[in-house]
Amino acid sequence: MHKSAAHHNDAPDIIAVIPCLNEERHIERVVRNIIGNFSSPSFLLVIADGGSTDRTPPIARKLAVEFPNVIYLHNPKRLQSAAVNLAVEIYGRSARLLLRLDCHADYPPDYCQTLVAEQKDTGAGAVVVSMHTAGETVFQRAAAAAQNSILGNGGAAHRRAVGTGKWVDHGHHALIRLDIFRAVGGYDENFSHNEDAELDIRLCRAGHKIWLTGKTALTYYPRVKPSLLFRQYFHFGHGRARTVVKHRTIPRLRQMAPLAVAPALALAPLSFFTWTAALPAVLWMSVCLAYGLALGIRARRAEIVLSGPAAMLMHLGWSSGFMRGLFDTLRGAP
Repeated sequence: MHKSAAHHNDAPDIIAVIPCLNEERHIERVVRNIIGNFSSPSFLLVIADGGSTDRTPPIARKLAVEFPNVIYLHNPKRLQSAAVNLAVEIYGRSARLLLRLDCHADYPPDYCQTLVAEQKDTGAGAVVVSMHTAGETVFQRAAAAAQNSILGNGGAAHRRAVGTGKWVDHGHHALIRLDIFRAVGGYDENFSHNEDAELDIRLCRAGHKIWLTGKTALTYYPRVKPSLLFRQYFHFGHGRARTVVKHRTIPRLRQMAPLAVAPALALAPLSFFTWTAALPAVLWMSVCLAYGLALGIRARRAEIVLSGPAAMLMHLGWSSGFMRGLFDTLRGAP
């Protein structure tokens, strides 16, 4: 059950949504950070939980009791896309701006204020941010180094500092005008991943502009286990394939390169018949391992050498997920 908006703010001007699932380690820190640094009187923060089985729901309910502008909302559809849509439908009908927040992130004190100011100054339909990845465990730090490098992000604009900002066609979702969000239909709830990029395509095709701010950024924390990192990137690739088919787009070069990883590994067993069949896989592994070694030497930290294997997990997950997503979408799988 969720509290009535009337208990909090009858007509919020800004609504922030935190989609979450089993985030007992992070949810309270993120909420207290945002509430403690953004004191707009017409601001409402919705914790949209997708059926957590850990302590996330009681923590969220406690925060909703403590802070008058925090609401706990159960999201029966579980997905992030559905969480944001549901929160907007129930609590954001009169709101002007939507902020989207993540549990696996740290935000600077002026994060929300900067986003609102950037939207006002640029007139953008949406404001997106750069993200820097950091880690707490050995594997997280290795994965973070990979994600912060061109080996892991392919040079994506929202993965690096951009100075004063620039217009883009996609970025890490941070703020969007709600009239535009509603006009294009919100997030597509058929997407469990890549729903942000899919929405950005519809925004741009509808004539709206996306501003990548250079005045603030967030710190993101990657998955703590290799299996979880692989699964995350498998879902990323699967979602991207569905976006490509839905909108008949062509993946960019930085996405096409890792796409070849799964086929290259599939060819490797044929090396029993001809050694050249193993060349693509060997070349890919060599580049990743050498790049990870170089990053480790540059950082003078032994664990960063593992960024090479971490990048390999990311590439293989994305490539396998894309192939599976392409197959599932073309055969009409739900």
